[in-house]
Amino acid sequence: MAKIVFHKDKITDVEAFVRLCPFGALKVEASGEISADAGCKMCKICVKKGLGGAALVEEEPVEIVDKSKWNGIAVYVDHEDGNIHPVTFELIGKARELASKIGHEVYCVFMGSGITNSADELLHYGADKVFVYDDEKLKNYISETYTAVFEDFINKVKPSAILVGATTVGRELAPRVAARFKTGLTADCTILDINGETDLIQIRPAFGGNIMAQIVTPNNRPQLATVRYKVMNSPERSDEIHGEKIICKIDGRKLETATEVLEISPKEKVKTIESADVIVAVGRGVKSKDDIKIFEKLANLLDGEIACTRPLIEAGWLDAKHQIGLSGRTVRPRLIIACGISGAVQFTAGMNNSEYIFAINKDEKAPIFKTAHYGITGDIYEIVPALIKRIEEGR
Repeated sequence: MAKIVFHKDKITDVEAFVRLCPFGALKVEASGEISADAGCKMCKICVKKGLGGAALVEEEPVEIVDKSKWNGIAVYVDHEDGNIHPVTFELIGKARELASKIGHEVYCVFMGSGITNSADELLHYGADKVFVYDDEKLKNYISETYTAVFEDFINKVKPSAILVGATTVGRELAPRVAARFKTGLTADCTILDINGETDLIQIRPAFGGNIMAQIVTPNNRPQLATVRYKVMNSPERSDEIHGEKIICKIDGRKLETATEVLEISPKEKVKTIESADVIVAVGRGVKSKDDIKIFEKLANLLDGEIACTRPLIEAGWLDAKHQIGLSGRTVRPRLIIACGISGAVQFTAGMNNSEYIFAINKDEKAPIFKTAHYGITGDIYEIVPALIKRIEEGR
């Protein structure tokens, strides 16, 4: 990584030199030395216009990591009171696929209280080793204690890469772990691969979904990536157990925290679009908020859920929990009916793994038809009521 070094003895007019920076990032310290603060954009104008070597760019030495000391693909086990979140099984399947390419093992790190027996379930899905941290102090999720356990696991096992589900806990925990080891973290990956150098190839949409960014962390270990639920395929559960369960101990002092959980109020569980088998999704083709009732009726007849694109959320027509796409939810229903949706990548990235995609749009050139398995070109205000009528008649 490059940095700019200033040579005070070669600067004849300090005030004029400081004014060279268009971002106001150059400062004169009390000692008289010149430094650049966080506002520096590395534009190098001070280097170009500060003649006589007043400012020079120096490359900091890159520490080369010994990749041979880091082995295995690890998965963080997301759970609630021992009930494992299904995203964990999806990540085990992906970890198994990646590990087979480089001859590594698949690890799971499971932390909590009273979870030892639950850990056996992970061995039915392809994990080679499950590292269990079962401690009363881990009964409730507290970021400090869970980060400390994660650090202990990494220092002892040294996994090459770690996959974390992009759940509420995962989104908070993964950045803390990455910061502690000064390594990279790629959030919301849609594609994961690995090369012969054990570098995790992390691919995710960027710039509003207009490009697919490929991110690699070649000089740091471990490599961390988060993945949303239902992005990866879940492996089949095996009747036989393969692998082993390893009970881990950690110094109790590392679990000490000033945070105390006083009470946990259970949240009423509601059906979400992520768990729906059938989804009726609406977009800009819907003319008014009241018209959404037409499509809600279709969803109810199919025992499904209503969903939408971002513009309808911004208009206040539906709650944000109904949004599908890069800035919303990722779904994988058996059937999704897209009504009046153009099919921009910002939307399709959140539903293109659905089993059957049925699109209705009056624009025959709409991008949604490239994603859909079946499509009808026509007015949603004519087709959907006709479809509702046929369903009600039992046809």
